[in-house]
Amino acid sequence: MRKKWLLLMTGLMVFLMLAACGSKSQDDVVKELKGKQGDLASYKVNAKMTLKMGTDSQVYNVEIWHKDPTFYRVNLKNTEKDQSQMILRNNQGVFVLTPALNKSFRFQSDWPQNSSQAYLYESLIKDIVADKEAKFSSTKDHYIFETKTRYQNNSMLPFQEIKLNKSDLSPAVVKVMDPDRNALVTVEFTKVQFKADFDKDDFDMKKNMTRAQLNLPAMANGGDQSFTVMYPTYELKETKLVGEKPVTIEDGKRVVLTYDGKKSFTLVQEKVTAKAASATPTNMEGDIVDLGVTIGALSDHSLSWSNDGVDYMIASKNLTRKEMIEVAKSVQGDAVK
Repeated sequence: MRKKWLLLMTGLMVFLMLAACGSKSQDDVVKELKGKQGDLASYKVNAKMTLKMGTDSQVYNVEIWHKDPTFYRVNLKNTEKDQSQMILRNNQGVFVLTPALNKSFRFQSDWPQNSSQAYLYESLIKDIVADKEAKFSSTKDHYIFETKTRYQNNSMLPFQEIKLNKSDLSPAVVKVMDPDRNALVTVEFTKVQFKADFDKDDFDMKKNMTRAQLNLPAMANGGDQSFTVMYPTYELKETKLVGEKPVTIEDGKRVVLTYDGKKSFTLVQEKVTAKAASATPTNMEGDIVDLGVTIGALSDHSLSWSNDGVDYMIASKNLTRKEMIEVAKSVQGDAVK
């Protein structure tokens, strides 16, 4: 009997030792991620990004290319509206391309290093490593981290849950959450290819603009300049709409909304016929800012962006950068005054 008991205990100890060997601690995984980041020469990633906008959701297909050290190509396409926008970084700078409007803007920016990026693998690793208070758990197939985000202008999204595949530590799902842990941005990774190969012109601005335009629907460059005027739903205390002025322009339609009060600002909306792209992109002062449904250009007193074929601009001497971002994001909501 004693012999059987000893055999049983020995077997149990071996089982526990084997189980312990197969389970990695948080420190083990973080150490591996640091090594992975150091060896990250290139990758191609496909993902689906879902943005929760009030009661509605918008879904984007995202294609991400990265070539070490600083070449990036992020193509975002709205699955319902056939809209696309691209962020491109090469030796000439950071570009935002809007193919349907034939527009290209160049920024002198350190993007994507300056804040969290839910669809960039190295940004996720950086967030995990930086947060010494990150929560850690694991399932059969995944390691899960909950970390703080590094969004500079958005206290509305302070947390994120990062789920990594145990097999190769590639990203599986990222949820960016509000203070109540509600997921407002969800990125589901469908394909991750490390050590990807690229052609020499894959990060060229002109080549990418041309390729993107070839994939546009035939009507995307059409001549209908009509659009529905959108009103921000974000509430600013003691500020109200006092004027709405349509302006006739040569090649489209423009509407100027004037808001007066303690936090006064002007919101310009304009739709024009797509023109031939200039050989030289427009240089933009300010920073790239993620507005959820699109990418904007943010300075101390203005914020410009395009969405659904319409150009928008907020101008204000009274709004903070954070307030301009919140107003801009709310313009994508219901069209109410």
